[in-house]
Amino acid sequence: MNLSFFPSRQMSWYMARLFLTRTFAVLMLLVVVLQTLDLLGNSGDILAYPGNGDAQLWHYVGLRTPQIIATFLPFSVLLGTLVMLATLNQNSEIIAMKAAGLSAHQILAPLIAAALGVSIISFAFNERIVARSTAALSAWEAVDYGPIPQDSGIKSNPWVRDGNNLVNVAIVAGRGQNVQLRKIEIYNRVNNALTTIIQAPRGHYDAASKSWVLERAQQFDVARGTGRDIGTVRFGHDIRPDQFTLARVDPDALTFSELQAAISDLRDAGRPTGELEGSLWHKISGPLSALLMPILGSVAAFGLARSGQLFVRAVMGMALGFAYFVADNFSLAMGSLGAYPPVLAAWAPFFLFLLVGETVLFRTEE
Repeated sequence: MNLSFFPSRQMSWYMARLFLTRTFAVLMLLVVVLQTLDLLGNSGDILAYPGNGDAQLWHYVGLRTPQIIATFLPFSVLLGTLVMLATLNQNSEIIAMKAAGLSAHQILAPLIAAALGVSIISFAFNERIVARSTAALSAWEAVDYGPIPQDSGIKSNPWVRDGNNLVNVAIVAGRGQNVQLRKIEIYNRVNNALTTIIQAPRGHYDAASKSWVLERAQQFDVARGTGRDIGTVRFGHDIRPDQFTLARVDPDALTFSELQAAISDLRDAGRPTGELEGSLWHKISGPLSALLMPILGSVAAFGLARSGQLFVRAVMGMALGFAYFVADNFSLAMGSLGAYPPVLAAWAPFFLFLLVGETVLFRTEE
């Protein structure tokens, strides 16, 4: 019996190459189909803004594609694993490997090593590209696909309470006393009844008066149904700049270190951070889900192809993989509600299905 964890070098490279080519082929197919459908659904909104054309459509594709890749890369690893292993089984290559003395784990070892590489690439891709594209796309959507300020630290669509009134801002740029606001709406209420709505295209914080200044503001009277220009107005003497920058933290639009800093700021301000902590841990456990897919899909590799059960085994592998994604989303949702601790919400599905996959593999093959 071969006691080495990996098979021969030639066999390992052969298996890893088949695994990677089929995984990225499936990923390319999914991205093309899903990006086309997504563009068809959103092109009308993009072109509705005056002056937008083909350049803006391609810009949207450039921002949206990294999100689709990050979301469906684990699915691609699962489907690539199933296609590869089912093909090897159909061609009796798996039988030849087992006849040469290789165990099931040795056959899967090159796939697991390649999947680990995919996980590392996925994490780096999420940190360097996906977080930035998500932040830019959210900011662009918040202004209805119009021009957005090019400041750093952009946040979109926070809500802040000013006494009995509600304030919504489409774009928040900058930090500290240099915060800039774009597309502001103030909902003035009396006894929880809406009386007036103040809208302004831009605003900024005035440190001298410790208030916010709106430029070219307009006021709409709800009862009369009339509007008028009110010029420059001040509001929010009790609203701190960090209430806008911390009012809404999108974990998908932040890198791991940026999300850590945001959680620290929120914790210092006495704000709940359980949901964000779960998302922080999921930035690691999410890419590592690619490591599970060869184990969960391995059921398609073994068993006699001529027995007629190859299709059933492939369906079982697919079911195990998709069950993981369902459990992962459910666990994150429970973590957001506070029912699970953040670490448990992020890592429990990973270790649970690692044990499930290993149990199935040992019970059927080892």
